[in-house]
Amino acid sequence: MTTATIAGVWRGRTRREIADEYEQYLKAEGIPRLLQNALGVQLLREDLDTETWFATTSYWPDIESMTAFTKGTPTKMHHLKGDGEYLIELPEGIAIHTILVDRHPSGRNEPN
Repeated sequence: MTTATIAGVWRGRTRREIADEYEQYLKAEGIPRLLQNALGVQLLREDLDTETWFATTSYWPDIESMTAFTKGTPTKMHHLKGDGEYLIELPEGIAIHTILVDRHPSGRNEPN
C-alpha cells in the first residue's frame, strides 16, 4: 500500500446562502478528479454567519505525483469553471504540507 507523505490544502469561501449549491458543485466537478488521482481526499465545510469556508485536502505519495497531476507547479491554482460565480474571491494557490502524523479515527475512510 502506498503511503501519503504530503497533503495539498485548498481553501475557498462563498456566501452562506449559496453554500449548499457550491458544496454540490465541488462534489460533482472537483472531488471526482482528485479521487481518480490522489491517494485520498477530504472535503471540509465551516458555516459562519454570512459566509461558508470550504477546505479540500488531497493526499499524495510525493511531490512528483502531485506535480504530474497538476502538469506543472503543484501550488498553482487550477480553478473549476464555476468558481468565479460561487467564490467571494479566487484563491491564489494551494498549500503543500508534509505529513508528520497520520492517524485516523476508526471506521473512517483513510487516505492511504
